[in-house]
Amino acid sequence: MKQHHLHTSIHFVTGSIAPRLFGSFVEHMGSVIYNGIYEPDHPQADEKGFRKDVLALIQDLKLSVIRYPGGNFSSGYNWEDTVGPKKERPVLKELAWEGIETNQFGLNEFLEWVKLTGAEPIITINLGTRGIDAARNLVEYCNGSGGTYWSDLRRSHGYGEPHGIKLWCLGNELDGEWQIAAKRARDYGALAREAAKVMRKVDPSIQLVTVGSSARHLDSYPEWDRKVLDESYEQADYISLHNYINKKSDNTPTYLARPIEMEKQICEIIAACDYVQGAKRSQKTMYLAFDEWNVHKEPDIPYEKWQIGSPFDWCQYTMEDTLVFASMMLTILRHADRIKIGCQSLLVNTIPLILSLKEGPAWRNATYYPLLHASLYAKGEVLQQQSSGPLYTAGDFTDVPGVDSATVLDEEGGVITLFSVNRLSEDVSLKFICDGMFQGEKKEIQVEHIQLYHKDLMARNTIDAPETLTPVSCSFTKASDEDLSMTLRPYSWNVFRMKQENKE
Repeated sequence: MKQHHLHTSIHFVTGSIAPRLFGSFVEHMGSVIYNGIYEPDHPQADEKGFRKDVLALIQDLKLSVIRYPGGNFSSGYNWEDTVGPKKERPVLKELAWEGIETNQFGLNEFLEWVKLTGAEPIITINLGTRGIDAARNLVEYCNGSGGTYWSDLRRSHGYGEPHGIKLWCLGNELDGEWQIAAKRARDYGALAREAAKVMRKVDPSIQLVTVGSSARHLDSYPEWDRKVLDESYEQADYISLHNYINKKSDNTPTYLARPIEMEKQICEIIAACDYVQGAKRSQKTMYLAFDEWNVHKEPDIPYEKWQIGSPFDWCQYTMEDTLVFASMMLTILRHADRIKIGCQSLLVNTIPLILSLKEGPAWRNATYYPLLHASLYAKGEVLQQQSSGPLYTAGDFTDVPGVDSATVLDEEGGVITLFSVNRLSEDVSLKFICDGMFQGEKKEIQVEHIQLYHKDLMARNTIDAPETLTPVSCSFTKASDEDLSMTLRPYSWNVFRMKQENKE
């Protein structure tokens, strides 16, 4: 059996994990909203039209943030169409995804729903077809205490207390030619700066995310980020990153190595941020919001344009896809010193964590589980790692680690959590050493091992077999003077929770 050695120490910390790192994203796209989280005629709908079966699966995730309303949708978004009496809201052609938007699920409905999930809202403003006036009015509508036109309008709609939204995205993917009202970098940067100024005059407590590059392959990357930050550095709190991994014609080893490109992207954008900081002689550190990330694949259901709630990129993820997804999440986690916001994209029905059918059931895609485990257990600080073990070469990737991992110290709970993906087609023996923990006589280490594995990499959760890919958990004990050796199954996702306890 091949061996992988992993050495870490509680004294060498990469960074603290921000509570907002494990979030998601819902957009007016396909059946994410309509027939996803909102379906008034569904047997499981509550009095507001929210699907309780979908909501229960979301609540279990313990998400920290949920971004809304887009995405590409936001660049043509008129927020005023989405508030007030439902019977007065316009039915419109939605141009980003070529659907019909009824506006029956609007801003206030989202804010009611997101409270039920337990997550904090992130609102994306329209800096495509609209701009500064609409942005400041929206902040006043949401966060004003009353006595002004827009805050009183909210109160007249039945929401007496301010929504108190703290996180705002200054547009979405405006570097992309596919985007409604795309912009040049300096034009966008100046617009974002001026919008930020007036939004903060309305509410000085808000935090703002400026639009970074949509993708690493674009010709404008990473110059877009440098130019945007050159214009807006002191007004922005974060810059966004997006990354979607497509398998295309990759074989399994190459596909599993793709998150290495995501790691490069993070390092490159950090370099761009720090360059601008240096050039401006600023005391401010720019943090990152990875507010769209996921594995992308071809849909299982064809999309029908100009419909209400037709599924778009509705797909069932395989075990192979789930391993890539898990490595993407570990990549973000290892950069917790700079990445402070994370949004998996999207939550329901579009390249989703959760699948649902109109008038039918809801169930989990397998990608649900790695995010669930991170949300529950990645609390505290990320530790630096030194490792040695099997490497492989595939496609353009060389020296790919056979085991991908991240280690987290929850000092308050006295728990070390090791997350790992075995990228190899065989068992691997993992030997784990953590200096400063698990030491001393008459001690024992309690280990919980959670594993997601299937012998068929193409296995997936379906309506007829919704638990084909489900984690299993076992516990075992080791003496503190023994090697902490654990076995990783081939092509598997693993979580080890380790805690040292006194023997009686």
